[in-house]
Amino acid sequence: MKKTAFYDAHVKNNAKIVEFAGFQMPIQYSSIIAEHKSVRTGVGVFDVSHMGEVFIRGEKALEFVQKITINDASKLNPGRVQYSAMCYDDGGVVDDLLVYMISSKEYLLVVNAANLQKDFEWMLSHNELGVEIANESDDYSLLAVQGPKSKEVLEKLFGTSIDIEYYHFSNLSFQGTNFIISRTGYTGELGYELYFKATEQEAIAFWDKLFDAGKEYGIQPVGLGARDSLRLEMGYSLYGNDISNETNPLEAGLGWITKLNKASNFIGKEALLKIKSGGLKRKLVPLIIEDKAFPRHGYEITSEGEVVGLVTSGTVSPVLDQGIALAYVRADLAELGNILKMVIRGKEVPCKVVTLPFIHK
Repeated sequence: MKKTAFYDAHVKNNAKIVEFAGFQMPIQYSSIIAEHKSVRTGVGVFDVSHMGEVFIRGEKALEFVQKITINDASKLNPGRVQYSAMCYDDGGVVDDLLVYMISSKEYLLVVNAANLQKDFEWMLSHNELGVEIANESDDYSLLAVQGPKSKEVLEKLFGTSIDIEYYHFSNLSFQGTNFIISRTGYTGELGYELYFKATEQEAIAFWDKLFDAGKEYGIQPVGLGARDSLRLEMGYSLYGNDISNETNPLEAGLGWITKLNKASNFIGKEALLKIKSGGLKRKLVPLIIEDKAFPRHGYEITSEGEVVGLVTSGTVSPVLDQGIALAYVRADLAELGNILKMVIRGKEVPCKVVTLPFIHK
């Protein structure tokens, strides 16, 4: 198993370490609920260095990105970021990802850690345009600094104003190290992701300086457990749960990033056009449970005694103190306000189709 450059900092902070995507990663330090609330009210830091960074370079870089992603990358300018996905020929999802436009001849694709090798090989297999596809994941450390106090912490640390629009990025330097700082994240809060190249010693030194700067703001390290509950409160999809090669972006509620009318064809477009014209058979919906019950991945959803869907992600929201879930259900039952049942330990528990996000800020 791999370790990120911050592994020693996790151990020092008494993290519970688990294997995730081939890395030894912190799932929690104090408690998932405490870490979750620190991000909602103050500022928390996630080590997400396990994520994949793949650079696309060359004269036809945009053409290649347009071919393999479903959003319209031609709308980007240097310094902008776009949420997108890649699809197989049948419309199933290869992965969801972020597309950074560095320049007209260079794009950075940030992909999920567990999918990195698969994604990289898939890109290589579709490189008829002859672009450079460089997997530089091992070169980069990545920290996500998230929460309403994140901007103040980073401005104090970098000693400069950080005025980055949502889904934009800037380049900053700190004590000789260059950073890509993007205003993105997976929590629904104000937050930033910091990409940089550093030795383990340099990375730990930066971690310590970051936490020194954030001390007055109550900065906390946050593990994968709270990362999951935070993203679920916002209804953000998780690959392997809510989206996969067996789901398509239209039924997953990602029609807003599926640009079927963009000028260039992309892999999976024909299948998705056919799926759209034929009508969706199921939809991914947000569900809230009135009872004190804990929904989990794989639980059945029923209506009038018939199984009509499955839970893909579930937890008890630390903010709402109620069970929340995402589930694929039969399309005709996906209407807002519809009451369904979730089978929890053999008991049918009422749940209601609601709107996203689960928490409204």
